[in-house]
Amino acid sequence: MKVVLFCGGYGMRMRDGTDDVIPKPMQMVGPRPLLWHVMRYYAHFGHKDFILCLGYGAQHIKNFFLNYQESVSNDFVIRDGRVELLHSDISDWSITFVDTGVQSAIGERLRRVRPYLEGEKTFLANYADVLTDAPLDEMIEKFTASGAAASMMVVPPQSSFHCVDVEPNGEVKAIMPVSRMPIWENGGYFVLTQEVLDLLPPGGDLVEDACGALAGQGRLFGYQHDGFWKPADTFKERAELDAGYRTGIRPWMVWEKQPA
Repeated sequence: MKVVLFCGGYGMRMRDGTDDVIPKPMQMVGPRPLLWHVMRYYAHFGHKDFILCLGYGAQHIKNFFLNYQESVSNDFVIRDGRVELLHSDISDWSITFVDTGVQSAIGERLRRVRPYLEGEKTFLANYADVLTDAPLDEMIEKFTASGAAASMMVVPPQSSFHCVDVEPNGEVKAIMPVSRMPIWENGGYFVLTQEVLDLLPPGGDLVEDACGALAGQGRLFGYQHDGFWKPADTFKERAELDAGYRTGIRPWMVWEKQPA
């Protein structure tokens, strides 16, 4: 299946007040950017045909792949002055780079890459800054069996705050961590059909417009995942992922522990 990745947001919560134009998907986790980790996850499951929806900081993403160095994340041998790679990351990937506008909503970005999805009955889509260890094969299998028109991965709430049940007179009846509430939140990792594209209005949103409409029809499937899932919306979250990488606690790197 083709994989559409939304790479064009400003990433305001990742900025430090400077004029740094490095887009959020290009923030580093270990020796590679977030975007690479997301793509490597899909490639591990055999999905290596990517469509990148570019916007803010597009040139950083283009330059990264135009000047890609396999030796950064692969072992190699230098023999007779030549580099011989022992492994390769992206040699069998196909990557389509599409300018989808600096200020476009995600739904509009998806609309603008529709010509590149022609003939694809089902395709994958995702944000470019969320990492997980979810079993993608199982996710796709359950979506197919559901007969739905679209699916999204849903995860337990990630907030560290507490919900408070309080009476009108101010009496607190109960306190519960948000993470223990019987609710789920959107975790990305979408499996979509062409029907979704028909539900997107100009300038629309994938979740609120298309997925919302399908949910109202009972045709949206939610794949429940309570394993590892972590976004990198802030510097703190990105730093936690980077620290995990450097200490060997990196469950999202499924290619290190599972057969390809």
